[in-house]
Amino acid sequence: MPELPEVEIVKRSLSKMINKAKILGIKINNKNLRYKIPQEMQKELFNNQIIKISRKSKYLIIHFKKKFLIVHLGMTGKFLVKMIKNNEMFKTSFYYDLNILPQHNHIIFTLNNGLVLIYNDVRRFGFFQLFKNTKLNDIKFLKKLGPEPLSLSFNINYVKKYLKKRNKNIKNLLMDQTFVCGLGNIYSNEALFLSRIHPLKNCNKLIKNDFINLIKNIRKILNKSISLGGSSIKDFKDTHGKSGNFQQFFHVYGRENEKCLRSLCRGKIIKISISNRSSFYCNKCQK
Repeated sequence: MPELPEVEIVKRSLSKMINKAKILGIKINNKNLRYKIPQEMQKELFNNQIIKISRKSKYLIIHFKKKFLIVHLGMTGKFLVKMIKNNEMFKTSFYYDLNILPQHNHIIFTLNNGLVLIYNDVRRFGFFQLFKNTKLNDIKFLKKLGPEPLSLSFNINYVKKYLKKRNKNIKNLLMDQTFVCGLGNIYSNEALFLSRIHPLKNCNKLIKNDFINLIKNIRKILNKSISLGGSSIKDFKDTHGKSGNFQQFFHVYGRENEKCLRSLCRGKIIKISISNRSSFYCNKCQK
């Protein structure tokens, strides 16, 4: 599943290609995504202009006047953009592939700027939800989310206040979207390694400097991934149709039984399961 850096890359791509465009038509080939697409979406968005495209956590938000279209890519969701005139396909999605199977093109938006926006999703775990006459922060998918990890509101004072009377391991805390939103398995593993923290360590055992380092390393790891086009685990591609490069800098994720990359450390990378998710850590330098 794409995490914050990958969704941010898609947001930036779409902002360049379709922002300020008006929707001239919507064709729904398959409404059976994670949530069934309401037929009224075609009527509600017809002739509406896209005001901007933003991101909250792993959700894409397409802004219209008094309306929001919330999009989640699920496991395999991707956006494709092509030119109406000659069917030229633009390389805008991190899953970009010239051999995309058309039977998985579930929604097609025709725009007034000469482009067509296509939503393709093999496994159909993604979804589209339209919200009218409501505040963005009141939308059910967004209102319970914690702060963005790259925002100033994710700071040591917030962390200390949140952790009062809470008892859980640090890996599960980082995966809790009500604590901090957008972090997934890959970047949680990597940030804990940089911070020298064992993923099973109880939050009550961590000191202030541990959290200061963790906040710093979360931001460091996310910014680096975004700058490198994200992580390519399977079919990930960046905005230019090239594979992301951040996976070349993984310290622990997917490196089970390999040597620790930290200089002078003689440890090896161990794989364990935490809350049914694979977790990776060095058995020497993460305590």
